[in-house]
Amino acid sequence: MRYIVIENYRTEFPNPISLKQGEKVLIGEDPYPEMNPDTWINWVYCIKEDGSNAGFVPEQIIRKEDKNGIILEDYSAKELDIDKGTIVEGIRELNGWLWLKNTITNEIGWVPMDNLKKTE
Repeated sequence: MRYIVIENYRTEFPNPISLKQGEKVLIGEDPYPEMNPDTWINWVYCIKEDGSNAGFVPEQIIRKEDKNGIILEDYSAKELDIDKGTIVEGIRELNGWLWLKNTITNEIGWVPMDNLKKTE
């Protein structure tokens, strides 16, 4: 599915968490509640087991075990800086965000659905 960017987006997290299927994480409290609109539900703040990185992970890909979790599929929290008017290819939509490919640069990453509009 193709989309057009209707509002610029700039990432606020330059060091995104990246996880492999089967990796264990610690589930933590959201350290940025003021940044996350109520419409962005089902994102869980996870900390890598070795403490080397942390970030938001879709709840759908975590098997929760108390304050721990096991990742059910490979995942990257990489977001894209993208400009209004750019055409993108949608790959996967989750929890108000779209994992997409920038058709100009071929970069792949997440952008909020609020910044996108489907094209014909």
